[in-house]
Amino acid sequence: MADELTSAASDSAATAAGPENPEAEAAGAEEEAPIKQRKNGLYPGVSDELAESMKSGWADTELHDLRPIAQAAETAARRAALSARFPGERLVIPAGNLKTRSNDTEYAFRASVEYAYLTGNQTEDGVLVFEPVADGHKETIYLLPRSDRENGEFWLSGQGELWVGRRHSLTESEKLYGVPAGDVRELAEKLREATGPVRVVRGYDAGIETALTDKVTAERDEELRVYLSEARLVKDAFEIGELQKAVDSTVRGFEDVVRVLDKAEATSERYIEGTFFLRARVEGNDIGYGSICAAGPHATTLHWVRNDGPVRSGDLLLLDAGVETHTYYTADVTRTLPISGTYTEIQKKIYDAVYEAQEAGIAAVRPGAKYRDFHDAAQRVLAEKIVEWGLVEGPVERVLELGLQRRWTLHGTGHMLGMDVHDCAAARTESYVNGTLEPGMVLTVEPGLYFQADDLTVPEEYRGIGVRIEDDILVTEDGNRNLSAGLPRRSAEVEAWMASLTG
Repeated sequence: MADELTSAASDSAATAAGPENPEAEAAGAEEEAPIKQRKNGLYPGVSDELAESMKSGWADTELHDLRPIAQAAETAARRAALSARFPGERLVIPAGNLKTRSNDTEYAFRASVEYAYLTGNQTEDGVLVFEPVADGHKETIYLLPRSDRENGEFWLSGQGELWVGRRHSLTESEKLYGVPAGDVRELAEKLREATGPVRVVRGYDAGIETALTDKVTAERDEELRVYLSEARLVKDAFEIGELQKAVDSTVRGFEDVVRVLDKAEATSERYIEGTFFLRARVEGNDIGYGSICAAGPHATTLHWVRNDGPVRSGDLLLLDAGVETHTYYTADVTRTLPISGTYTEIQKKIYDAVYEAQEAGIAAVRPGAKYRDFHDAAQRVLAEKIVEWGLVEGPVERVLELGLQRRWTLHGTGHMLGMDVHDCAAARTESYVNGTLEPGMVLTVEPGLYFQADDLTVPEEYRGIGVRIEDDILVTEDGNRNLSAGLPRRSAEVEAWMASLTG
């Protein structure tokens, strides 16, 4: 990576007036070479001749034949619904800013879900603004424009195009997203001068929030956040297609992992993590969440993401991973695989119990059912199993009433899925966990049994075994569809599938 400090690059995209350290050298400058007095107003070490040279000789790269993004019709409909929900109010939805990883390097940027859902744009510092007008709202997407060739920003600023890549011009952005575009560097002042009721999605852009400090209230802003969360409970056709695409890539990622289990045994769980990540980056934007590559007793830790443990033949591998598409929709799939290719008797016993619980949970997913029904159905099966195995005293109704099965089941049986792996998290309880399933909802069904290595209440042969099976389920008009049915679930089918990939 080029060093921005020694290249006199600024961290600010707004101006090229000079770096924080006025003594920093410019790109390519040699200390011993005398530099003529600057008249160009640029950085120290930039001669008038170089400054003039960098202003000219560049081809016109404006793109004139752009078509709207694939989801343009859907994002327009989402914005129209939002406008109708909050008439007469100014609405501000930021994408967010880059976040520092260490020193002068940043994490890869991911726009806020609310902003990406409404625009399809994924640019840092972007802000979508709804300004109230007589017949609804005037929508504007505020973005950084192309780098300025006149003031040197494009090659001297840390966010200039020669450092981070070409941005779309505002005209290009209007064509892509179907929304008039403005310069985001002018937005804060406009918001400070704004009058009337305002709502902002908080937590993404401190500068925008500061500009609105005396105009917003936490209660009103929360209503906006809740609305945008609940709007995503039912997926449109584009979203369902993207989720299927994410799942299909995830299936291929699981196949990749099975093919390299011998290499993972020679190294660690990180070989599994890296293998799946390669598929996610080649076919999608990224992984949708930190991959859980839990071998042996690590499978009993629900969110084991250290992935630094050994992979041993004879143990189980709990792989919980999902590819995120370029439009931010993520899969979330779990399989518990025998590293040797064959389950032991006790592993199969526990696995088959979880499979039976998952079957009951999936069967309960249908339109009109209560959201909690699939959890209750899966938990009942698991409670029956632990009573049958003598791990806890029955009857089953007593176990369920007291929640005694939770010592080994631990978590809920699923969650909504979409642009967030735990989607729609700000939705009200009555709309989500106490709500009713509708066609277009997508959720996970993922029961598990986890017997900790130090759990003295279970037979020794159970200890250190963790099993979870997770699939992504679409609620349809007449029942459900398993989007991740491309991966086998029955224990015998899993073994046959693994043999076909490694034989």
